Amino acid sequence: MDGAAFTTLERATAQDVNRACASAREAFEDGRWRDLPPAARKKVLHRLADIIEERALELTVLGVRDNGTEFGMALKAEAGSAAGTFRYYAEALDKVYGEVAPTSPDVLGLVQREPVGVVGAIVPWNFPLMIGAWKLAPALAAGNSVVLKPAETASLTLLKIAEYAMEAGLPDGVLNVVTGEGAVAGEALALSMDVDVLVFTGSGPVGRRLLEYSARSNLKRVYLELGGKSPNIVFADAENLEKAAQVSAMGIFRNSGQVCVAGSRLLVERSIHDEFVEAVSRHAEALKVGDPLSLDSQIGAINSDRQLQGNLGFVTDATAQGAEIALGGGRILESTGGYYMEPTVLTGVSPEHRVFQEEVFGPVLAVTAFDTEEEALRLANATDYGLAAGVWTSNLSRAHRMVRGVRAGVVHVNTYGGSDNTVPLGGVKQSGNGHDKSLHAMDKYFDLKTAWIQL
Repeated sequence: MDGAAFTTLERATAQDVNRACASAREAFEDGRWRDLPPAARKKVLHRLADIIEERALELTVLGVRDNGTEFGMALKAEAGSAAGTFRYYAEALDKVYGEVAPTSPDVLGLVQREPVGVVGAIVPWNFPLMIGAWKLAPALAAGNSVVLKPAETASLTLLKIAEYAMEAGLPDGVLNVVTGEGAVAGEALALSMDVDVLVFTGSGPVGRRLLEYSARSNLKRVYLELGGKSPNIVFADAENLEKAAQVSAMGIFRNSGQVCVAGSRLLVERSIHDEFVEAVSRHAEALKVGDPLSLDSQIGAINSDRQLQGNLGFVTDATAQGAEIALGGGRILESTGGYYMEPTVLTGVSPEHRVFQEEVFGPVLAVTAFDTEEEALRLANATDYGLAAGVWTSNLSRAHRMVRGVRAGVVHVNTYGGSDNTVPLGGVKQSGNGHDKSLHAMDKYFDLKTAWIQL
C-alpha cells in the first residue's frame, strides 16, 4: 500500500518444510481426519466457512494491507469467495460416489475413491485466500492432509485460515502452513517424499521447475495453473458496445491487472476499432486508482516494486516496437509512496510484440485490430497460453464457432469473468493442467481403487 514493511514472517528452511510434511503424513496415516465420517468432516468445513464469514472484515483488511487489492473487490473475492468455496465442498464431500462396474454375473467390480494422502499446495499473491481455498477445500473435503505454502508477499490471510481451521475443529497436523521463499520452502515441498500430489498457481518457469522436482523425487502428480494472455474479442455486431467497453475495461484493470484470467489482449474488429478503443479508454480513465483501503478507490496497488518495474518495462518495449500509448503508461506517484500504475491502453500491437505474447500481470491492455472472424480466431490462438477468453457478438452461430475454435479453458460470451464454483477453471497449452473449482477439482485429490470380487 505505502511501500513500507508492516510485519515480518518466518523464513522456513527445508528442514521446517520437512517437519510440516512429516506432520501431515502422520495425521493422514493415523486417520484422524481421513477416517472421520463424511458428516463429521462436513461439520468442520461448514464451521470454518462460518468463522471466515464472521471475520470477513478482519481478513479483508489484513489481506489488503498485504497485497494491495482494492477493498471492495477483496471483501467479495477473498473472504466472501473462500467462505463460499468451503461451503461448496463441505456439501459436495458426501455426494461423490464410487462405481459398480458392468461385469459377468459371478464377479463384482467396484471402483472406490480414496484420498491421495498428503497434498502440497503453493499459491500466489494476487488472490491468496480465494485461490488457497480452491486448493484447500476440495483436498480437505476428500480426506487428505495438506501442507500449504503462501507467496512471500501475501501470507497473512492464509496463516489466519490455519488458526480458524483449528478453531473449527480440524485435527492437529491435518493443515500445515509454511511461510518462506519459493526457492527454499517451495523447492523443499516439491521435493518431499511425503507429498503425494502438488498443486500450484503461478508462473510457467516455476511450474516447469516443479515438474522437474517431481521427477527427482517420488513422481508426485503435479497440477499447474500457469496464467494466461487471454484474448477478449469484440465484433462489430456486438449488441451493446458501450457495455462491452465498460466490462472489457474491468476485465483487465480490476486488481491492477493482477488476475490470471485478465482479458489482457483486446482484439477489435477494424470497423469499430477507434470507437471502441476510445470507449474503453474513457471507462479506464474514470477509474480511481489509489489507497486500496479507501472505499473511494476502484483500483488498488501493484503488489511490489519489482512487479511495477516489470509492468513499466513492457510499456517501454511495446512503444519501442511500434505500439502507441492511447492511455496511461506510467507510474502514479502517490503521496504514500506505494506502488501504483495508470491503467494503460496500447494500440497497434502485433503478434511479434512481447506485450502480445507474454503475461504482464499488470494494468496493461494490448489492442490489435482484425478484419475477419478467421483472423480473429488466428490471433486469439497465436500465443502459448490458453486459460481464458472473451467473445462479444450478437450472432449466436458465431458465438458457438468461437467457443469451439478458441483454445482456452474458459470462454466468456458477452461478458468477462464472474464464474462461480459450479464450473471448472483450468487451462490448456502452457496455461497448465487440471482444474480448480467445481466437482471436477476433487478428481485431483482422490485415487481410484478397483475391487475385483469373485462371487
